[in-house]
Amino acid sequence: MGAVMGTFSSLQTKQRRPSKDKIEDELEMTMVCHRPEGLEQLEAQTNFSKRELQVLYRGFKNECPSGVVNEETFKQIYSQFFPHGDASMYAHYLFNAFDTTQTGSVKFEDFVTALSILLRGTVQEKLRWTFNLYDINKDGYINKEEMIDIVKAIYDMMGKYTYPVLKDDTPRQHVDVFFQKMDKNKDGVVTLDEFLESCQEDDNIMRSLQLFENVM
Repeated sequence: MGAVMGTFSSLQTKQRRPSKDKIEDELEMTMVCHRPEGLEQLEAQTNFSKRELQVLYRGFKNECPSGVVNEETFKQIYSQFFPHGDASMYAHYLFNAFDTTQTGSVKFEDFVTALSILLRGTVQEKLRWTFNLYDINKDGYINKEEMIDIVKAIYDMMGKYTYPVLKDDTPRQHVDVFFQKMDKNKDGVVTLDEFLESCQEDDNIMRSLQLFENVM
């Protein structure tokens, strides 16, 4: 989750550009292949103001002129923030979490909806989004192999500068601890309710979630 937060922070830095007047903003919104929902509708659906949505849209359009981003482009953009590691697998999982309709592309609406949750959502909203990220096959449960895949992808993304140096079995060890804490009924999978309950009982997890609120 910290990796997500760091990337969004970097994106925000890139997106703070001089503002244009309202007419130019509206013209800009119509000059893409995919026209996003109206700003008023997105403002009602997210925790962003119209001005913030305009700034975010400019940054999104700068990276994705067509108005949508496919997985390969998403990986290329995301990997820029982790030059010392391999971010491709984690970007793949993150893309699938953004692509809620499983269309193979992420629209501006998908992007700002997720960003709104991660930066300004309630604790419950953030936890539910994170659960969906870890639930790779979208069956409503997190199993050990899914968690190992996510954790390994995070380690690969951080690269050789991870300290202390990690052993090959470190992801599985971390996942074993995760499941011992969260798999309340010991059936080998973690449900959403188990995930929510366990995370909110863990002060370390809650402190990490609060970092999202200070990025914007």
